[in-house]
Amino acid sequence: MKICLVTALFLSSMIFAGVQAAEGVSAQELLETPMDIVVYRSPTCGCCGKWLQHLKQHDFNVIDNVTENMQGIKDKYGITNSLASCHTAIINGHIVEGHVPAGDIKSMLKAKSDIKGLAVPGMVAGTPGMEMGAKKMPFKVLAFDKQGNMALYKSYEEY
Repeated sequence: MKICLVTALFLSSMIFAGVQAAEGVSAQELLETPMDIVVYRSPTCGCCGKWLQHLKQHDFNVIDNVTENMQGIKDKYGITNSLASCHTAIINGHIVEGHVPAGDIKSMLKAKSDIKGLAVPGMVAGTPGMEMGAKKMPFKVLAFDKQGNMALYKSYEEY
């Protein structure tokens, strides 16, 4: 009976894969293969490590770069004070600043948008990596472009 169930699940997944491929879904989206994300963080920041764990739990391959020169990284990638947080990440040419949820990073990549990146400015309690028990503050994920213009990407008011 187990073999039949496994075979049925395998065949149904193959049929699903064929339907998705016919609809133009890439193999990467279909298989959800881990994507490389390069993260720059300070050696003294504990919440950054928690955010890295959040990314790993959501199938990102984290390349962790610990540096004493975070301001130099932010300057290099054009992160203004209004966008700044404790860590900066690069993925597929986009910048991710601060405690951005993994789902928002994935949706940005799938949209193939021309935005420069996403940011959660500051260090808001309750964001991924900043969990503090039941305390969760509302927060906003901002999209920004190469000129420094910002727009609301997603709002987390109640979650």
